[in-house]
Amino acid sequence: MLVVLLAGVFAAIELLPGDAASAASDRGETAAGLAARRHLLGLDRPLPERFWDWITALPTGDLGTSARGQHVTDLLSAPFPNTLLLGGAALVLTVLLSLTLGCLAAARPGGPVDRIVDVTATAAFALPEFVVSVGLLLVFSLWTGWLPAATLTGADGGPADWTMLVMPVLALTLPQTGWNTRVVRAALADQAATPHVEAAALDGLPAHRVLLRHALPGALPAVATGFATSTGMLLGGAVVVETLFNYPGIGTVLAGAVADRDTPVIAGVVACAAAVITVVLLLADLVRARTVGTRP
Repeated sequence: MLVVLLAGVFAAIELLPGDAASAASDRGETAAGLAARRHLLGLDRPLPERFWDWITALPTGDLGTSARGQHVTDLLSAPFPNTLLLGGAALVLTVLLSLTLGCLAAARPGGPVDRIVDVTATAAFALPEFVVSVGLLLVFSLWTGWLPAATLTGADGGPADWTMLVMPVLALTLPQTGWNTRVVRAALADQAATPHVEAAALDGLPAHRVLLRHALPGALPAVATGFATSTGMLLGGAVVVETLFNYPGIGTVLAGAVADRDTPVIAGVVACAAAVITVVLLLADLVRARTVGTRP
């Protein structure tokens, strides 16, 4: 699947108007100079040949060279950890909020808390990241001045202050919390109808113990799958959020690479993101296998 995806990236960039040579050329450059630049970048070679050279070098960690002569690995070495920090913080916060809200809603099905959580979660999931980002900027930056509107880069290449992470993390967390809260609530509802959970309730155990000790473990496979799916959504949403908040992550790099038609950089970003998503999906599968294997 990854090979097909990366081949699609190469083909899609090839179909866009212009190429990396023209995007990186100086104003007034002659046709001969532009042809020489295309030859230097290998753009005069067939697309399958260029893709084959790039994909065969990928297992060695070589992501190719950008149109401006930089190694893609070096180009992504600073911004990609920043994106992992942003996405990781958003994922942890999503997990904590979703489990808490889902369990509160499932504690009393049909009650006021359940209805409020359901409506709120649906509304949060329906909001795109850029809408949430604009709302956060209006409230916490323009109206109150509590948080900085843009991210300044420190000496280490990351955000200069932790407060600059707050709004980007919230912009990614809120929509995914809405989605995963509904997943947790639905999984717990399914478990509530199973014989061992009904038996625990009939034995007179406290409701919170039935929920946490009997229903939640059985719901973990579905919950883990929901969180793993959110990883891809968080990385995809990070491209928009990082651009709005001027965050020093791969979103800014990717936006510039698309403008420059820089295929190796775009493919490198996709490959790194796909590797992270693959690891998280593998962990979710391990959770599912372990839970199913130990289920009574």
